[in-house]
Formats: sequence, C-alpha cells, structure tokens
Amino acid sequence: MFYQLYELNHAAMAPYRAATETLRFFYSNPLNPLSQTTFGRTMAAGLEVFERITRRYGKPEFGLPTTTVNGDTVAVTEKVVWSKPFCDLLHFERDLPKGAEKGPKILVVAPMSGHYATLLRGTVEALMQGADVYITDWQDARNVPVTEGLFDLDDYIDYVVEMIHHLGPNTHVVAVCQPSVPVLAAVALMETAEDPLAPASMTLMGGPIDTRINPTAVNQLAQDRPLKWFKDNVIMTVPWPQAGFMRPVYPGFLQLSGFMSMNLDRHLIAHKDFFQHLVKNDGESAEKHRDFYDEYLAVMDLTAEFYLQTVDTVFIKHSLPKGEMLHRGRPVDTARIRNVALLTIEGENDDISGVGQTEAAQTICSAIPQDMRLHYVQPDVGHYGVFNGSRFRREIAPRILNFAREHSRGQRKAVVPRVIKGGKSA
Repeated sequence: MFYQLYELNHAAMAPYRAATETLRFFYSNPLNPLSQTTFGRTMAAGLEVFERITRRYGKPEFGLPTTTVNGDTVAVTEKVVWSKPFCDLLHFERDLPKGAEKGPKILVVAPMSGHYATLLRGTVEALMQGADVYITDWQDARNVPVTEGLFDLDDYIDYVVEMIHHLGPNTHVVAVCQPSVPVLAAVALMETAEDPLAPASMTLMGGPIDTRINPTAVNQLAQDRPLKWFKDNVIMTVPWPQAGFMRPVYPGFLQLSGFMSMNLDRHLIAHKDFFQHLVKNDGESAEKHRDFYDEYLAVMDLTAEFYLQTVDTVFIKHSLPKGEMLHRGRPVDTARIRNVALLTIEGENDDISGVGQTEAAQTICSAIPQDMRLHYVQPDVGHYGVFNGSRFRREIAPRILNFAREHSRGQRKAVVPRVIKGGKSA
C-alpha cells in the first residue's frame, strides 16, 4: 500500500500547495510594495521552496529548436519515427543547407533507470552539431496499460535490435550508463546471427558491464541482498486512476529517494542556497537551480520484470562478463563481435559505475581488432559529467563524433589503439 499512501499524501497536499502559490504570488507581485523588501522576498522564497519540494514533476521537454552546424544556426524538428508501447524513437531532424553533410547516424540509447531521456538533453545538443541524432524515449510504466503486456530485459534488447534495423546500415550506437549491458548484448546477438545491419560502432559510457570491478555503494547494495529482498521491498502496483493501474513497477520516487540519500547534504545545501539566492534577488543562480531540479526530480516508473531481471543479471550474477548471459534461451557471446568498433568512456570520479566497469567491455569483446577499439577516462568528472556539462562538450563529444566518422562503413582507416587516461595517451 506504500504507493497508494504516496499518492494519497500528494493529493492531500494539493490544497496547501494551492494556498502556497497564492501567497507566493502576493509577496512576489511587483505591484505589492512588500515584494521590494527583504521580508517580502524571504516570504516568497520560503513559499517557493515549499511548493517545489512538494510538487510532482512531469516529463520535461527536450526543447532543442535549433543547433549550430559549421558556425550556422539551423532549425531542428523533433519527430517520432518508430514507436512501441514502452518506447518512442525520436529523431532530431536538422534543416541543413543544401549539400551539407549529415554526419554519422547516431542512435543514443538513453537509460531506463528512473529518469526520462531528457536527462541526456546536453548529450543530444552536443552530438547533433556534427551528427544525425536519434534517441530512445522510454515510457513511464505507470502510463502503460497492463493490456500491453510485460516488458523485461529481453524485450529491451529486442527493442534495441529493432531500432537499429529501422535506422538501417552504418548506424552508430551510443549507450549511456544502464543500457551499456543490453546494447552490448544486442550487438553480440546481431553479430552471432551475421546480421548485415549490425552497427558500425558502439560507444559505451559509464556503464555497469562488470560491477565486480571497483564496486560502488549502488553495486554493493545489490550484491548484499538476495533478489527476493528487492521483490518484497521495492516492487509495488500502480494505483488508480493511472493508465497503468495494477501494473507491478519499481516506482521512480523510490529510485529518486535512493539517489538523493547518497548525497543528501549536497541537496540540502543546494536548496538552502536557492532560498538565499531568491532573498538576494539573484535571479540567474536561482534559475540554474530550477532548471537542474526540474530535470532531476522528474522520474518515471520501471516495469517490475525489467527491474528485477536487470538487478539479477547485471548486479547479482554478473552474467555478461562471466559469459553466462542468455537472451530468450540463447547465449550472448560477446566474443562473436568482430565487425563493430568499440569505444568505452568512463569518468574518473564516477560514484555510480566505478572506473574499470565499462572498460571491462574491452576485455570480453576479445575478437574486435585492435585498430577498432579505444578506451578513454575523463579526468575530474563524476557520473553525470560523463554525458553532460562543459567537459563533455569540450572533451568527450568530439571523441565520440571522431570515432564514429573513423569507423563508418567504407571510411575506416587504421588508427593506433590506445588507452587515454587523465587526458593523456598511455
């Protein structure tokens, strides 16, 4: 009944939130002389903080109407080009000048781990300046009716294969965090089947390929508890009147609570600073806080079967690096990957996927030629910095684009295999 109590609490807070909004408008209205005083700004700030911490955050928009290509600003149209009950495939179609090259075709596989695909807005924004970008837009399980059936890790892998087939030859796949495992499995299955549409390259970023290496607090939690504990303690059914009523899920608010508890002091300080910025009328700093938490606090539910199978396969049994992973009864053999170039990227200070966990893909994909593989460690970034922020835009995105160009089918050229750590070749 915990999910139902959570919903009841949210409903019970609605009148208080409405009253808070009314009072906040009163104290912040420029026609009110109090709004120009420290007292008025303090009241408005406190009321806004209360409203924001009791709000349910909806799915954000990508909001990328333009991009820059070769120094010119071009329009971008967001289109759904493939759709199934649990995922839409979005295409960021750029209005390129006649004769301009589209660049490599990149499928960004967003994580299905509690946040929406819009968490990768910065990833898409940086990559589409030099590439034709598509991204998986996973659906909130609480909004998918039970009549649509189940969705587990095997289905996730099938979706990835189908999307690669939809995009056609010479596709480059970029997996951010959680999807590193299913993307690697999908590529292994395609190579085993000698699928001519297997991607030209795959880039795995901050992913839990082998969580036995430098285990983090997240990894240790899964390792210390049996699968039954997760089933008994974190799986709940979607309450009425949601579209997914009675669907068993891992609620997004539980995932968010876990993430926030890992750095609770940081979040408390951020909200205290936000309050002070509002009192001081520091609008720019306050807006940065709003932008970040509007995204961070927007969460989605995962289907119970997907969550439990992922925990069991990836974090408890370590099936992929052990060579024991199965997909619908068929073995997932990463040693069969020969024709797909591999780029692995890690953050030096990653506290979600420890350093070495993603690089493990380089070991288990033993048949990939040396001139088709590269590993890079970005210094001074944590998990989020692997796919977003200034260092991503300046250091990581150009490497992804260059790797895709170098390994496009028909354009491959020999490159020197190397491991880059701390910004230097080693």
